[in-house]
Amino acid sequence: MTIYVDVLIVLNIYVNYFLLLITAKISGSHLKPWRCVAASVYGSLFSLLILAPQLPNWVNTAIKLIAAATVVMIAFGIRNTRRFLKNSAAFYITNFILAGGIYGAYIWLKPDSLHFSNSCFYIDFSLLLLIGATAAFYLLACIIRRLWAGSPLEGYRVYIRLGERLLTFEGLADTGNCLVDFFTGKPVMICPAADIGELPKGTTKRLIPVNTVSGEGLMEIFRPDEVLISAENEKKRHTADVMIGLGETHGKAIFNPKNF
Repeated sequence: MTIYVDVLIVLNIYVNYFLLLITAKISGSHLKPWRCVAASVYGSLFSLLILAPQLPNWVNTAIKLIAAATVVMIAFGIRNTRRFLKNSAAFYITNFILAGGIYGAYIWLKPDSLHFSNSCFYIDFSLLLLIGATAAFYLLACIIRRLWAGSPLEGYRVYIRLGERLLTFEGLADTGNCLVDFFTGKPVMICPAADIGELPKGTTKRLIPVNTVSGEGLMEIFRPDEVLISAENEKKRHTADVMIGLGETHGKAIFNPKNF
């Protein structure tokens, strides 16, 4: 079977792009388009292993783990260890499902249009079929994520450190809070402006546009020194890499649980 490198690279960029979109949907992480493209292009280079002589299984596995971890780093960055592990796990799972399905088809059907080597695959593909398959896969991930996320939940405590002060709020997990700081890509946790009080000297605030039920407006946001979230039934506090937005929240800290 003849393998065309340009088709191989384009195919893997396309597949990687949708796998990263699905990963973001499953893990609830924010994914910038340019990061997604960069990670997809980078990840496609590993597909050239299909042209190499057959490698031992442990070498293939090690290369795949390194490739997946670095792709996740490029796509999502490393905001904290827990978030990185969550994104990596979601990316591994989506890759495993896709690779398992393709390898199963390869073993069962032995199609002439599919070549499999060194854990990489090459398809002499129909573009329409490829678009349909990835679109269906993405739609399935959206449905799973929506069922998993559920509705707004209470029962959280939020701890915010501002210099030497430690503020505590009742947390409200709300999937409707989709605010993101477009400069840093970090999600925005909305806190009661009146309870935040005076910020430490040197803290930089800026404005971001927001849409509310009452119309459009601007919200002040800033970077806190540290934010921790814990559920009432957990003793452990989880680090949240967020910006703080100042609003009227009736004394609660509102955050999107998809981001944690």
